[in-house]
Amino acid sequence: MKDKIEQVKKDFAEDTKAVNNLELLENLRIKFFSRNGIFAQLFEDFKVLPKEEKPLYGKVLNEEKNSAQNIFDELKIKIESNSKEEKDNTDLTLPGRSNKIGALHVLTQTLDEIKSIFKGLGFSIYTGPELESDENNFEMLNFPDDHPARDMQDTYFINDSFLLRTHTSPVQVRLMKSSKPPFRAIMPGRVYRNEAISAKSYCLFHQVEGLVIDTNVTFAELKGTLVYFAKQLFGEDVKYRFRASFFPFTEPSAEVDIWWQPQGKEGKWLEILGCGMVDPNVLTNLNIDPEKYIGYAFGMGIERMAMLKYGIDDIRLFFDNDKRFLNQFK
Repeated sequence: MKDKIEQVKKDFAEDTKAVNNLELLENLRIKFFSRNGIFAQLFEDFKVLPKEEKPLYGKVLNEEKNSAQNIFDELKIKIESNSKEEKDNTDLTLPGRSNKIGALHVLTQTLDEIKSIFKGLGFSIYTGPELESDENNFEMLNFPDDHPARDMQDTYFINDSFLLRTHTSPVQVRLMKSSKPPFRAIMPGRVYRNEAISAKSYCLFHQVEGLVIDTNVTFAELKGTLVYFAKQLFGEDVKYRFRASFFPFTEPSAEVDIWWQPQGKEGKWLEILGCGMVDPNVLTNLNIDPEKYIGYAFGMGIERMAMLKYGIDDIRLFFDNDKRFLNQFK
């Protein structure tokens, strides 16, 4: 028992040296003086001592606890006094420190604006996984087995059945598999292409695709929707054009260009999105009656939209995390 008391005395003295704030002081109290603390344990051990030893060790134990308590109380007064002095020394006349507030990334800002435009037109928003099946990414969308997009140069294949999605169209497939028409939805998300990184292309980028399927849908409605979108994003005076194109999952298909006139440079037509009427084969693949339902789809790259809207000439800037670039869009 004597050795235990001596050891506690040494431990208390050693622990006291490191206490210099209220948090450490509270930890010291819990360790030594709480209901389950070290001194409480010593008194439990004292109870089982032989009767003849209790008078001796009881006196020593009480003296040591009282001594430790006095040291603790003095230390508490000192620390609390120092804490009050620190508070009292605060100069309230000093100007406050302003917090640096972050901002949404320019891609997030652009995506939020695009989503807001389509939500105003009654579109819902759906998302899906970035790791997709070959079936959802290609087969259901009318891609034949020998289509160039299936080549390893374009797609990151995980194995024979799964890949990193190359577009957000698989979300459309998932929607059509799990629900029944009518649909009016957009699908934003990140996609991956096995492409060489340059000022105009990157191995990952962001897309927004749209899908409308109903009983009375026309190409004129598709055109009106996309013209409205272009004017909302780029301004009422934007010049646009539709030109024929080809996509495996739409027929007829078109691409939409806008006239881009950088300050001091020669203007030119730039593609902003692809679109078309949903191919009946896609509807058939997904057990939707093509005799009853018709629809249209469109897709666009968020990076391309942001580059055109803000005059950015290098797609890599979106991913470099350079504050000099990002701070321009607060």
